[in-house]
Amino acid sequence: MLKGQLQEELKQAMLHKEELKKSVLRMLLSAITYFEIQKGGAGYEATDEDVLQTVDKQVKQRKDSIEQFEKAGRQELADKEKEEMALLEKYLPEQMTEKEIRKLVTEAIQQTGASSVQDLGKVMGILVPKTKGKADGGVVSRLVKESLSSART
Repeated sequence: MLKGQLQEELKQAMLHKEELKKSVLRMLLSAITYFEIQKGGAGYEATDEDVLQTVDKQVKQRKDSIEQFEKAGRQELADKEKEEMALLEKYLPEQMTEKEIRKLVTEAIQQTGASSVQDLGKVMGILVPKTKGKADGGVVSRLVKESLSSART
């Protein structure tokens, strides 16, 4: 399981004195443990999908932090967050390209018969399971809106 792999990598990071990796993995494992407690208490074991969801959430938090730090002119903090984000992204599945997402969007629009932005929910209902963990939901939503807007004109 992915959680076990993360625990093993934490041990290796500690042995090799990789401070940043050790810190990021400790934080990630803590977030996973918190997720497990929220989900079902002491007896619940996070699935690989749960772990990926937690990693994705941590990456999004880093993106938000980077944006905030850069706005505040704190580049050294933004750089640290970027390093952490790069480490976390290694545990996510390969991300889909915009071209791949656009293809799925076109297929989903045809499948649902969507013709306007009001049909966004129908299209997203088909796309979310196909893109979960492989594409940023905000990007998918933006591409669907663009496609539906241009379909009307």
